Amino acid sequence: MRLLISFTALFLSVILLQLSTGGVGPLDALSGLALDFSKEQIGLLGSAHFLGFFLGCWWAPRLMGSVGHSRAFAAFTATGAIGLLGHYLIIDAYAWAVMRVASGLCVAGCYTVVEAWLQAKVNNETRGRAMGVYRVVDMSGSLAAQMVISVLEPASYVSYNLLALICCAALLPLTLTRSSQPETPDAPRLRPMLAVSRSPLAAAGVVVAALSSASFRMVGPVYGQEVGLATSQIAWFLAAFVLGGALAQYPVGWLADKFDRRHILVWMSVAAVVSCGITSYFTDLPTVGIMLTAGFFGLTTFPIFSIAAAHAHDFADSHERVELSAALMFWYAVGAIGSPLLASRLMEAYGPPALFIMIAVGHGLLIVFGLSRMLVRAAPEERTTYIWSPRTSFTVGRLFGKSRER
Repeated sequence: MRLLISFTALFLSVILLQLSTGGVGPLDALSGLALDFSKEQIGLLGSAHFLGFFLGCWWAPRLMGSVGHSRAFAAFTATGAIGLLGHYLIIDAYAWAVMRVASGLCVAGCYTVVEAWLQAKVNNETRGRAMGVYRVVDMSGSLAAQMVISVLEPASYVSYNLLALICCAALLPLTLTRSSQPETPDAPRLRPMLAVSRSPLAAAGVVVAALSSASFRMVGPVYGQEVGLATSQIAWFLAAFVLGGALAQYPVGWLADKFDRRHILVWMSVAAVVSCGITSYFTDLPTVGIMLTAGFFGLTTFPIFSIAAAHAHDFADSHERVELSAALMFWYAVGAIGSPLLASRLMEAYGPPALFIMIAVGHGLLIVFGLSRMLVRAAPEERTTYIWSPRTSFTVGRLFGKSRER
């Protein structure tokens, strides 16, 4: 209990960061619609965020090694606040895209610092409890971030100013903590092909997971508005996706530990295709029906990253776990950068259902690839423990690597 209390400052900073950087995505989408941005421009904003996220994941460990944890955290938080405040200085989609790169840098950099700090403070006895609380805090913050837009007016200076204030407030708990800064760990080498060499199916799985999650989170508000949802209802629509994904983690994790993970991955993708088909075909559902389809979509797509990651680690040696986690995050970032822009272009050309048709095609290809991989290689004799893997930084593997030991 004393350990968790000592982490209060870190966890509070995580929640505040989630509220600010997580809330700007849907707010930008709705603001873009109000300012007559094209759907393609709105998709570009989401892609720019994940470009910044990728750059932040790569740069943060190096900056942290140069200036320390607290200063690196302050620098990244200031970058995020500048990006938020700059929105209403220049009303232009391409300028906003540059500002969204800043918000991506902020979230990746700050999570890298928080996770490095946690890694240095936990031990084998306290790791399980600390990581459990961390996952709950992260998911709760993500859920709350989707609800923020229900109280923020789109295309309003006050809304962006409020998010910037929350981002700045994230500085206070961590920079004022009396806990001593830990030593800075070495930055993990980025070896993207390590994931492909250990499991091509896992690398494909995290790309499809990014295709699902990033496109829905960044372009989902556009879909919600076009099917008749009010702003407050769009908040619940996005929250239903996150809640569905959270509820799925434990039963899916039990199945993934009990059966061949490739079977679970394929069947989850089959369920994802079904959920996408229902959502794209029944566009005139009542509000409750739309919320249920969003929850079902989250339930079927959200765990795929963790299943794929667990499958990759089944083929890895202990000394490779940190670099393998970074490689999987690299492929997730690749999928997340491209998918919002692609989804928005398809929606502009073919209408709102195109979002879910695109995602269904991605999962269909994953099904075919998964079945073909079963013919090439047998399942591993020994498997690591399924871990609900946060998609936060290249260094997250340090936190959960010990939990994966056979």
